[in-house]
Amino acid sequence: MRNLLLTLSYCGKNLHGWQIQDNALTVQEVFQDALYQIIHERPDIKGCSRTDSGVHANMYCVSMKIEHPITEDHLMMAMNRYLPDDVAVTQVRRVEDDFHARYSCKGKEYVYKVWNSRVRNPFLHDLALHYRYEMDVEKLNQEAQTFVGAHDFTSFCTLDKREKGDFTRTVKYFTVQREGDLVTFTVAADGFLYNMVRIMVGTLLAMNNGRIPFGTLSDIIRAENRKCAGPTAPACGLYLNKVFYDDHE
Repeated sequence: MRNLLLTLSYCGKNLHGWQIQDNALTVQEVFQDALYQIIHERPDIKGCSRTDSGVHANMYCVSMKIEHPITEDHLMMAMNRYLPDDVAVTQVRRVEDDFHARYSCKGKEYVYKVWNSRVRNPFLHDLALHYRYEMDVEKLNQEAQTFVGAHDFTSFCTLDKREKGDFTRTVKYFTVQREGDLVTFTVAADGFLYNMVRIMVGTLLAMNNGRIPFGTLSDIIRAENRKCAGPTAPACGLYLNKVFYDDHE
């Protein structure tokens, strides 16, 4: 019996998140179906995170224990033969028996992409948010530093049955950078609440267009009230970019 860690990359615009659903195609479903074609088993699969419909991943991690003798490299190549074109396995490696893709995770990095131009980019359709208005990227980057540190992020969470207990998370860094017309919001933390990144980005964009005053993020965090923050940014711009399994800064 081997415990394997598989790293995936996928475009989520035609998929409805990771977790299996009754009436929608998900990453987990196509992953399990491809795996069955190879080893003719359906092992217990551990995903590193939930991702919502339309969200993408540059790095998504799955752990599973199998007895099949296929080598790690052959498994990677075989999975990519059976997976749809918008999902790929980029690495397979053996890990310790007690490794768990979700519970061994030390943190994650998300990227949110915004195409900031009056004219849409057809090559980024459903891959970035098209935002037509001027953006003060330097000022947004300064505001985003308020998120850094340990805070109760209740104001930046969509409350549902998934979320319970402690809403404190520690944000390691948050940057807003421009490269041409592409503006990238990058945030890393020890964990994230449901829709947390999308609400953070939506709040910053609401500040940019004057709906929320600059300099009020601390008050919004302290309020611990979802109604005080901005709208939830669309899923199309969000990418799970990195998953950390070792201590990191």
